[in-house]
Amino acid sequence: MRKNFGAQTILYPMPVFIIATYNEDGTPNAMNAAWGGIHDTDQIGICIAPDHKTAKNILKRKCFTVSMADAAHIVPCDYVGIVSGNDVPDKLAKAGFTTIKSDFVDAPVIAELPMTLECRLISFDEKTGCTVGEIVNVSADERILTEGKIDPAKLRPITFDPVNHTYLELGGKVGDAFKDGLKLK
Repeated sequence: MRKNFGAQTILYPMPVFIIATYNEDGTPNAMNAAWGGIHDTDQIGICIAPDHKTAKNILKRKCFTVSMADAAHIVPCDYVGIVSGNDVPDKLAKAGFTTIKSDFVDAPVIAELPMTLECRLISFDEKTGCTVGEIVNVSADERILTEGKIDPAKLRPITFDPVNHTYLELGGKVGDAFKDGLKLK
């Protein structure tokens, strides 16, 4: 038997993204967003309410970065999601995050978060906040690499649980993509 929950924003996993931009004065800003994912081969789609400081910054600079929130940084990642850049202009510093300028786009990379997508704005829907960015580079700290590849076990990405309002760390390997299903051929 199944239970119906109606139309809700329940999906697992729901990645936790930290979206970083520069404010008009050049100071870095970031927000926490969980409604997003890969949109196309080299694109990411994220819902960002038009009244967010981050949305305004993206529209001005036409660039942003998206870092994966990880288990090691839950407190500062949550903080940048509950405090508005409209009210706290130095919220990245208060979170304990430092930034470096991306070599590829006009946006900051959060040094403490080990994986970042560096993006150029493709489109922004002013009514819905649906934001699409072209991924021009993915950068990863060497500490999360194994044999030159990003290792999710070292990255320790988190997912948002929209039902219980918790963050969960993603688990270990359960199979081999594009291989396990061949057993049924």
